Amino acid sequence: MKAVVLAAGKGTRLRPLTDDKPKGLVEVNGKPIVTHCFEQLAELGAEEFIVVVGYRKEDIISYYDDEFDGIPITYTHQREQKGLAHALLTVEEHIDDDFMLILGDNIFQANLEDVVRRQQEDRADAAFLTEEVPYEDASRFGVCDTNDYGEITNVVEKPEDPPSNLVMTGFYTFTPAIFHACHLVQPSNRGEYEISEAIDLLIRSGRTIDAIRMDGWRIDVGYPEDRDEAEERLTDEEVASPSA
Repeated sequence: MKAVVLAAGKGTRLRPLTDDKPKGLVEVNGKPIVTHCFEQLAELGAEEFIVVVGYRKEDIISYYDDEFDGIPITYTHQREQKGLAHALLTVEEHIDDDFMLILGDNIFQANLEDVVRRQQEDRADAAFLTEEVPYEDASRFGVCDTNDYGEITNVVEKPEDPPSNLVMTGFYTFTPAIFHACHLVQPSNRGEYEISEAIDLLIRSGRTIDAIRMDGWRIDVGYPEDRDEAEERLTDEEVASPSA
């Protein structure tokens, strides 16, 4: 299974950490965020990395070149940051089967393998990791409704009045059907092409989208304090589980 890493963002909110580098190369616990993504995707069986670059793309390409730990890397260019659905369309020509997608500014210590396993059961057209957050925070995310079987019945991006407190995280699996949906997405009120809208289009077309509840934790490294929290958590885990 191929793995797509979205790493085109400027990381404006991460300044000054991104004054001289793209967000994906900001180090967390001694390694760039994208390296953390690569390591986890490799453990999940990734056969090829497709990295969407944009801001300071040369820095990322120079850092990783054309492979990571023996796994080949292909780069695509998102010339303007117009949302995740827009970024995903840049990889369409490189995907012909089920694939993984991870946001290149997320640090996970969670059950990603459960999402991949669900996709491989051939019952779902997409699956993704979800987590429950306080209701007052839900409006910051893509919010999901589910039925009794754990299937997603509705997704809405950053709603003022969230229908639930179950939100999307930054790890997904898809069939190539997601690209057709991305082509149909219209710009949101923020002027972006939202991945949540593409997923909702799949749902409305009768596709099965499964929600996997997160077991563990993840941090979206959007601000310097998020980087600090991720480092603290990873360090604590290393201390608790020293290598043999």
